[in-house]
Amino acid sequence: GGTDTHLALIDLRGVDVTGRDAEQRCDAARITLNKNSIPFDPAKPMVASGVRVGTPSVTTQGMGAGEMKEVASLIGRAVRADVGTDAGRAEAAQLAEEVSALVAKFPAYPAPSA
Repeated sequence: GGTDTHLALIDLRGVDVTGRDAEQRCDAARITLNKNSIPFDPAKPMVASGVRVGTPSVTTQGMGAGEMKEVASLIGRAVRADVGTDAGRAEAAQLAEEVSALVAKFPAYPAPSA
């Protein structure tokens, strides 16, 4: 249903991906997040069953609700892209291009106006 903070802790057990794998897959797609233990996590801390996602950097850059939906979709696709396979690496490369295009619309350091 949502969150009242700028952070979300996402349990990945339902998609059968560890937090460590999700972190690596997202990194390959140029998405920064980190593995994180979930409450009562059955996995070891260095593996984890979840990821932690924060929104401060993208909202500071001016992204809004529409972009957040796109970011969520990109993360979901990246988490499912098994970069241990050729198809997964190709998907990660495609995602990296999409991430770069989105980020380019919202530069962290916009050029000063004349």
